[in-house]
Amino acid sequence: MTHSTFSRFGGLMAILAGVAGFLYAVGFVILQNVLLYSFALVVIGIFSTAALVAVYARLKDTDASYALWGLLMGSIGGVGSAIHGGYDLANAINSPESLPAAVANLPSQIDPRGLLTFGFSGIAVFVMAWLIVRGGAFPKGVGYLGYLSAVLLIVLYLGRLIVLSPTSPFILVPALLSGFIVNPAWYVWLGVELRRSG
Repeated sequence: MTHSTFSRFGGLMAILAGVAGFLYAVGFVILQNVLLYSFALVVIGIFSTAALVAVYARLKDTDASYALWGLLMGSIGGVGSAIHGGYDLANAINSPESLPAAVANLPSQIDPRGLLTFGFSGIAVFVMAWLIVRGGAFPKGVGYLGYLSAVLLIVLYLGRLIVLSPTSPFILVPALLSGFIVNPAWYVWLGVELRRSG
């Protein structure tokens, strides 16, 4: 697969990650449908890793070491997201009957309170946004939207770590902004740019 072919593939995966991110928000915030948001979390993780490899290939000329760090953080975040979603999906499909509520509400040992899904992914998006703004591989607007996405992802992680209640404005406002607008828009814009120049 050539660089341009993978760029187009990564672009498609970024667009699909954006769509899946929107579906995750709908499933989590509006429908409160565990099957939908868990499945969406799995596919976001898978799609985002391919997208980030394509972004890395474009950004490595700006600064190879930072681009690699962003790719690693994003890949760990994506895999963590897929595992977290897979765990939730498995429990939603075949929930253990005798599991006490307190045990069922324990954080995932792989992705405690979204450390990988929101924390690591937020760091990765910030690094990539910084490289996008510094270099000329993408329009600067993609980088600025990436900064906003990164901040919202990190605030979501901190909110899930400290506040816990999903109805708290500290979690709900960033979740609404990130899930319904910013993160899907960032991934779709990245995808369009990757496919355009691929």
